[in-house]
Amino acid sequence: MTKRTMKNKIGNIVNTDIDKGIKKKRVIKKPVLNILMMLCACFIIFTVSKPAYVYATGRVDETTRGEIEGEPDVDDNTLDLRISSNAGSTNLEATLKILITLTILSLAPSILIMVTSFTRIIVVLHFVRTALATQTSPPNQVLIGLALFITLAIMSPVFTEVNDTAVQPFMSGEVKQEEALEAGIKPLKTFMLRQTRDQDLQLFLDINDTDLESIGNYEDIPVTIIIPAFIISELRTAFIIGFILYLPFIVIDMVVASTLMSMGMMMLPPTTISMPFKILLFVMADGWNLIIGQLVDSFYK
Repeated sequence: MTKRTMKNKIGNIVNTDIDKGIKKKRVIKKPVLNILMMLCACFIIFTVSKPAYVYATGRVDETTRGEIEGEPDVDDNTLDLRISSNAGSTNLEATLKILITLTILSLAPSILIMVTSFTRIIVVLHFVRTALATQTSPPNQVLIGLALFITLAIMSPVFTEVNDTAVQPFMSGEVKQEEALEAGIKPLKTFMLRQTRDQDLQLFLDINDTDLESIGNYEDIPVTIIIPAFIISELRTAFIIGFILYLPFIVIDMVVASTLMSMGMMMLPPTTISMPFKILLFVMADGWNLIIGQLVDSFYK
């Protein structure tokens, strides 16, 4: 390669770098110029525009003075501010209704889990998926949606009674808030007590230093005792159902594992071979229909 060729290549490279530098400078200058132009325009607008002033005076006109004394408003040019009280009335203001609705919506997930059949259903469905060894199939969204609709079906009579005895009378102003809460919690307490074991109730009565004989009636037990007792009773029932569900699938795992060992295929995971047989057994036995049907019947026995 000659010296002239080398010089030409070096010159081309230098020219290219210079062109890139010039372009970068132009690119950098454009946003700066735009910002400066915008600032100048804003300065001109604020300088040219006429300032506006607001004056506050302590003068009270005759109409306003008359309104203070109780006379009717005859001047529409004044701004009136009235603050009224709802004391002594059973009607519920719109703002208070919105506040109560937002509070209920924020606590809805906790209420759904604690005082309904949702806990037992979702735990049992999780045991079904684990026993089948399908990992993420069905996905969590499907299981939660299925558990939610089953819960609505089971709790529909309870929710209807709560609506008829507490919500509607309270919204129409027939009863006060304390009476509505007492009437609304009564159907839920009846449902929870029907599903709660006496041993669990006694446990939380002892924790709260409360004697059952002093209460006299199950319906008089505080909600703070019924809810945790109901939850651990639901967990116990769900774990019993899960154990029963596991038994046939464990048998399939044992048969497949022993077959693979007898064939000398010890390096092959038994779960890989047993999973299709589990799914086949579950489908042939119409597993979803049996599980959901027996799960719903467990709340009425």
